[in-house]
Amino acid sequence: MTEPTDRDPASTEAVAERRDEVVARVADHAGTIARELALLHGGDYGKRSFETERGEWTVKYEAGALQFLLFDGGRTETYVVSTKHPPDPNALATAMEDYDAFVAAYNDYVGSLSGVLDDVADEFPEVASTESVVAERDRVLGAIRDAADRMALELSRYEADEYGTFAARVDGTRWELKWDVDGASYLRVGGEGGVYLLSQYEQPSARDVRRLAGDVSGFVAAFNDHVEDLDAGLSTVSLDP
Repeated sequence: MTEPTDRDPASTEAVAERRDEVVARVADHAGTIARELALLHGGDYGKRSFETERGEWTVKYEAGALQFLLFDGGRTETYVVSTKHPPDPNALATAMEDYDAFVAAYNDYVGSLSGVLDDVADEFPEVASTESVVAERDRVLGAIRDAADRMALELSRYEADEYGTFAARVDGTRWELKWDVDGASYLRVGGEGGVYLLSQYEQPSARDVRRLAGDVSGFVAAFNDHVEDLDAGLSTVSLDP
């Protein structure tokens, strides 16, 4: 039977400490590259790779901070800096032999961008104002709103209810007025998915106003016909026995 050896297991403490020192210094140095890349690309999140003669280095950053630094030497991949676990010392040593080349590749990349915007124009044509278009649109919509609110008032009086809708077809297109205690809630043209000529949320485009404004009178006429029909119906009611 083999007796246990009296030899003590070798300690890895010194190697691990040295590895951690190297990783910490690389993390600090490559962290600067990560911040510069985030600044250059205008985002907090991203990833970029740099080619060297020995392999490829990939920098990934989130919120402007280095997430990992990966060295792909062809046969193996080494996460020189990672949020998960430290690299193998031998793999780290191999990767660090190419680290200067990685930094040089990054510097060449930044250098290639020098002057790229020198000839880009920074003077632009004057931007046209929409003020007059908006004012005219609002003027037309104001008149439509007045008519719709008047119809809403009449409907509320007749229906004796705080909410309701009135719909009619104008040249084959469905127009729907929804009303509540405050007046017209919306005026929609074209059914579901149609154009909201009046709405509590947003204004229609000037093109839609121009296209549909001419048919508002047809909708008002349909409403008036509806009221006349109601009046005619009530006029025939008799309380005589």
